[in-house]
Amino acid sequence: MSVNIEKWDVEDQQFWESTGKGIAYRNLWISIPSLLLGFAVWMMWGIITVQMLNLGFPFTQGDMFSLTAIAGLAGATLRIPSSFFIRIAGGRNAIFLTTALLMIPALGTGIALQDKTTPLWVFQLLALLSGIGGGNFACSMSNISTFFPKRLQGTALGLNAGLGNFGVTTMQILIPLVMTAGIFGALGGEPMTLVKDSGWIFGKIVAGTPTFIQNAGFVWLLALVPLAFLGFFGMNNLLPISPSIGSTLGAFIKVLWLYGLAAVTAGVGLYVYLPKAAGGLGVLNMWVALPLIIVGTLLLMRLFAIGEMKAGIQKQFAIFKNKHTWSMTALYVVTFGSFIGFSAAVPLSITVIFGDKHILDAATGVWSHVKNPAAPSALTYAWIGPFVGALIRPVGGWISDKVGGSIVTQIISAVMVAASAYAGYVMMQAYHSATPEAYFSQFMITFVVLFAASGIGNGSTFRTVGVIFDRNQAGPVLGWTSAVAAYGSFIAPVVIGGQLKAGAPEMAMYGFAVFYALCLILNWWFYLRRGSEIRNP
Repeated sequence: MSVNIEKWDVEDQQFWESTGKGIAYRNLWISIPSLLLGFAVWMMWGIITVQMLNLGFPFTQGDMFSLTAIAGLAGATLRIPSSFFIRIAGGRNAIFLTTALLMIPALGTGIALQDKTTPLWVFQLLALLSGIGGGNFACSMSNISTFFPKRLQGTALGLNAGLGNFGVTTMQILIPLVMTAGIFGALGGEPMTLVKDSGWIFGKIVAGTPTFIQNAGFVWLLALVPLAFLGFFGMNNLLPISPSIGSTLGAFIKVLWLYGLAAVTAGVGLYVYLPKAAGGLGVLNMWVALPLIIVGTLLLMRLFAIGEMKAGIQKQFAIFKNKHTWSMTALYVVTFGSFIGFSAAVPLSITVIFGDKHILDAATGVWSHVKNPAAPSALTYAWIGPFVGALIRPVGGWISDKVGGSIVTQIISAVMVAASAYAGYVMMQAYHSATPEAYFSQFMITFVVLFAASGIGNGSTFRTVGVIFDRNQAGPVLGWTSAVAAYGSFIAPVVIGGQLKAGAPEMAMYGFAVFYALCLILNWWFYLRRGSEIRNP
């Protein structure tokens, strides 16, 4: 069958069974591992930074939090243009190119990590480029939504996103594993020696152990190279959805041009936001910088889109006139924003909160923080929450297909209000204890609940989008909501890191609980109350 498909009507049962079903599932099975690798490369800094501290790289904890935040912000910003890729470039073209581009930060990170004297700005640039993996989500979800009939979109999108989300867990398990051996031989460089105890899923790794941290970047090339070719030769462009994609080369140019525009706003925004110690100007508050970056990205796309891209993008801007675009954006921040934000912030939070004993000098009222020999390793436990959240996401989509997305979103929002508040209380107790490890089980259980609830909600909110919007708008709305929600991967490390520095980590979680409560009311008002415009159910 041709790469470009001219007829596509999956709401016609006969067409679906005879033609559409096979094509749709082939594209889905290629899309899932591509998205998984995107998540892995995007979120790898949450684990890499922990090991950089263990190896004695000459950077502060604040510098490490900045790397996870940069990757998070870049991934979210790149999702904004990515949500338009399918219409202007075609699904096959967009998925292939964005997957292939991941080789750049993967290879660059492997090279940079071989030398402790590598400047901070190099790691910051690589973290920015790893945001390509975060951007991929928007075009991946937009693409898959066009292949399946509405009655199956909750399940299909749940599989794509849920199994794609396993990239976070895959990364959190695989990176500590591959760092234990020189799996690339002489090509992989020499090991470094741990100066602090580290760990992996099987337990602690003691200081003095040789460690190949560079493998954290190189390992993804083993899958990215064959998968990119699989996408190029095995996926399809749907011409009814992407009527003006032109040549394959022309489609690639469109994708690269729009990604370049978004990279400019992300880079400038980070420069004016980051503190001077991290190489920035430090003149903007995060809550000012983020809206400016989002608006700036949309403005650049509208002004500098070239040729037929401009008409396609302007047509898709119609989604911003629909109030439900904004309500669903807020609800998806609750679910996916929490999942990806906590995935980025929890590993370093474990290291900071439980890695030291916190001792109060009664005479002076000053806290001191000294190494905790009984500290749990972040590399041993950080994968559990994202694993549960990703595993349960397809279940959320499936349940929502049966009972309605909004009622599922309402239930999980209530759970997240309670769990976030309790997580704050536990973090406060641990951060003011000489034996913080005593609170670690409660910490982990509470965050697993948060990850599970957010995972279910990821599926339910996407199902609701499929009900509210028609086929032409559903894809861009899915892309847009996922873009804004992805800023959670920037906000959570910044907020939690800032409150840890202030000695009050609980305030971050209490703030999240308030936000979840407000969105619970929003969901009820728009989609559940009697007399609502769109009741679901």
